[in-house]
Amino acid sequence: MQNNSSIRLAHSCLSDTSAAVAEFFDKVSQPDMELVLFFCSSEYDLDLLAKEVNRLFDGVQVVGCTTAGEIGPAGYLQHSLSGVSFSRQQFTIVSGVLSGLKQFELSQGHDCVQGMLQQLESKVPHADGQNSFAFMMIDGLSMAEEVVTHSLQHSLGDIRMVGGSAGDDQKFISSSVFSDGQFHDDSAVVVVINTCNPFTLFKTQHFVSSNERLVVTEADTTQRIVKEINGFPAAQEYSRLVGVAVSELDSMRFAESPVVVLIDGTDYVRSIQKVNADGSLTFYCAIEEGVVFRVAHGVSLVKNLQETFETLNSKIGRPQLVIGCDCILRNLEVRQRGLQSQVERLFKENNTIGFSSYGEQYGGVHINQTLTGVVIGEADNAE
Repeated sequence: MQNNSSIRLAHSCLSDTSAAVAEFFDKVSQPDMELVLFFCSSEYDLDLLAKEVNRLFDGVQVVGCTTAGEIGPAGYLQHSLSGVSFSRQQFTIVSGVLSGLKQFELSQGHDCVQGMLQQLESKVPHADGQNSFAFMMIDGLSMAEEVVTHSLQHSLGDIRMVGGSAGDDQKFISSSVFSDGQFHDDSAVVVVINTCNPFTLFKTQHFVSSNERLVVTEADTTQRIVKEINGFPAAQEYSRLVGVAVSELDSMRFAESPVVVLIDGTDYVRSIQKVNADGSLTFYCAIEEGVVFRVAHGVSLVKNLQETFETLNSKIGRPQLVIGCDCILRNLEVRQRGLQSQVERLFKENNTIGFSSYGEQYGGVHINQTLTGVVIGEADNAE
C-alpha cells in the first residue's frame, strides 16, 4: 500500500458491504482529502455502499464506478473495493456528472466541461494542459461512449482525458458511476485534476495488425452490430480470416484476434463481444458502414506491459500512482494464459489501482482491449 503524504492507495477484499467500506476508509483516509476515487464490484449492495461512503467520507468529494473486476494493492481481484485518495497539498480537483446519455447532446458535454473549468480556474488561475488532466468513468452499457468522449475531449481543449467504461462483473445488465453521493445509470462522471506532480497519459495494447482488409458492408450502428463484412455474413467472413469455424468463435477467440482501425496513423482496437444467431457480430464499440478493419494478432502481453512501464518510468521517474482502465478482455486473457502473477507484479511495482473495464477512452477515442491510464510521479521530479 502506498502511503505517500499526498496519495494513498487502498483495497478491501471483504465481501460484506459495510465492512468493506469501513476497511477502505481506514486505509485510504488522510488529512485534507481533495478527492477519493474508488472502483467497486457490482456484487455489493450499492445503495448500502453509497450510504456508508457518504457517512464515512462526509464532506469529501468522492467519485467512482462499478467494474468487471478491480485492480489494487492486492492485484487483480473480484468482489472487492479499490481506490485512492488525493490530498489538497498537491492536488486541486473538480468533478461533474452527465446524465441521460441515451439522449446525449453535444451541448451537454460542452456545458459540463465549461462549468468545471471555471471552477478550476477560480482556484488555480494558471491551470492548463501542462499541469492538468481529465479522467472519465462512463456507464459501459450506455452505448454512448463515442459521442460523449469526443464531446468532452473537444471541450477540454489542451487538457487531455483518459477513462474507462464501468462494468457489472460481466452480467451486462446494469453498470453505474458514482457522484454527488449516489450511483447513476446512463451517466458519466469526469474529473479534472490539477497537480504540481509530473504526470503522463498513456495507452498500450499488445496487438500487431495484418495486411488483409475487412470492410464493413452492412451494420446496425445503433446496436453496434455488424451484419456483413466484405459483402459476406460477418461471422462467416471473420471466421474465414482468422482460420476457424464459426462454431469455434467465442470470447477467447475474439480476445486473441480482435480487429483494429487506423486513426491518424495509430491502431485502435475494436473488440467483438459475441456472435448472434443470424450470423452477425456485436461489437463493444460503435461501428459504421464503410469502416475498414484489419485483423490483429497478439504479441506478449507481459512484455508489452513491462516495456510500457519502463518507458513511463523513464519519463517521470518511479510512479507514485498509476490509474489504469484495463479492458475485461485483457483480464480474461491474463487468467486464461496463467499470466496473473507476472501482470500483478508489474502493477504492484508501479503502484497501480484501477479496474477491468467494458471499454477504454484515450484522446477523445473510445477503444477496446487496451490499457489506458495516467501515471503520476513525485513532485520533486518535475522540471
